[in-house]
Amino acid sequence: MPGKSVVRSLTLTAMGLVLAATSAQAETLKEALAKAYRNNPSLSAARAQQRATDEDVPISKADGRPSASLSGEYDENMHRAYPWSTAERGATGTLSMSVPIYSGGAVRNSVKAAQANVESGLNNLRATESSIFSAVVAAYMDVIRDSAIVSLNRQLVKSLEVNLQASTDRFEVGDLTRTDVAQSESRLALARADLQGAEARLISSKENYIALIGSPPDALETPPALAGLPDAVETAVIVALKDNPDILSAQQAREAARYQVRVSKAQNAPRVSAFASGSYADFFHSEPIGYPPDTKAVSAGMKLSVPLYQGGRPAALERQSVARESASIEQMIGVERDVIAQTRAAYASWQASLQSIESTRKAVETTALSLEGVKAENSVGSRTILDILNAEQEALNARVQLVAAERDAYVAAFTLLAAMGHAEARDLQLDIAAPYDAPGRYKQVRGKWFDYDYAATPQTQSTRTVDTPAQTADLPPVNQP
Repeated sequence: MPGKSVVRSLTLTAMGLVLAATSAQAETLKEALAKAYRNNPSLSAARAQQRATDEDVPISKADGRPSASLSGEYDENMHRAYPWSTAERGATGTLSMSVPIYSGGAVRNSVKAAQANVESGLNNLRATESSIFSAVVAAYMDVIRDSAIVSLNRQLVKSLEVNLQASTDRFEVGDLTRTDVAQSESRLALARADLQGAEARLISSKENYIALIGSPPDALETPPALAGLPDAVETAVIVALKDNPDILSAQQAREAARYQVRVSKAQNAPRVSAFASGSYADFFHSEPIGYPPDTKAVSAGMKLSVPLYQGGRPAALERQSVARESASIEQMIGVERDVIAQTRAAYASWQASLQSIESTRKAVETTALSLEGVKAENSVGSRTILDILNAEQEALNARVQLVAAERDAYVAAFTLLAAMGHAEARDLQLDIAAPYDAPGRYKQVRGKWFDYDYAATPQTQSTRTVDTPAQTADLPPVNQP
């Protein structure tokens, strides 16, 4: 597809500007994404939140299942007003069971609403994963970009130091004026200030990388070309409307709100249930004369409950649910608008960055030629020291702009894939030994019915970064060609 070969070449160029050869232990983008998949706390928290949402289904189903209870009581009558009819002591045990038969559809629709919320949550989890991955890609490329800028600024500082020494030597023999030396000193001071700013930005990028991934960046390898990029913005929008997890989540949330309206309407419906109970009482031979030493009772039947008036509560609940359904409809349209805008903006940014790369590549080539020409002309006296300093600064600016454009193009391309719903672990083919199976976990709990099927004590999934060293602007070591 158009753009794929360009992205491949631009990433190689960017890495070439950072280092001549990377360390043998370089970390790849896929490895960084896999670390974030396993260790990022925001993603781990989203998974835990989804597990909580999963439990709404068995909770809703429980309202339609039988319930049973056992109670016991022991009494000591310290003072009996009527000894001939009251036992001195007694113990009673009661076993009762109730089975709901009809609830106006409240249970059925509550379960369906919970299931729709689970589907909405699963898509929200997909969106969170995609969002984390987009942030990781940006952080990864930021470290590469800022490392390149630091390297370029250090090269300029070294060049200006050599230039200053040469200007000083030529001044001492009368070949240059004090003004030429001052210009060299001024430009070197500014270059050192720019280098300090670039080093600070590199440190910030490294710390952000640690916050997202959980470990410091060492030597970051050239990222691979991105597959699946669209050839037109219309294609990107069509795919996004079908696959974007935020849109799918909003659609399921709207379904859940629709079922909640039916749950609210069921508040005015009759309730039918079956019941059975049995009791046993023992008076421990303290019963009055003529009373049996113990008693047994068993009963069963049907119960019908028809609400007549509830203070306006059912209608208020129904109006509230309708309003929430209306809100979910509008929110679904709002999410769709946002996704369309994000997709189009990401596509435009990607294309603009590709064009910027082509322009800045030419600028890098022409400024390099210009710098060599100015140096040659200075050697014969037709150019001044200031001309050389300006040419060196222009060459640096062009190379920095190229590195930034390459970073922006890659990040925009990945953002575009994320907006299309194609930037998750399964799409990126990450090497993960045991991927988190959110749908599988839901299938495990949706039919659970045992009251004592408790969860295990939670354990920390993400890694802490308190023991990671404070980052510096040091660049990774490289192998000599």
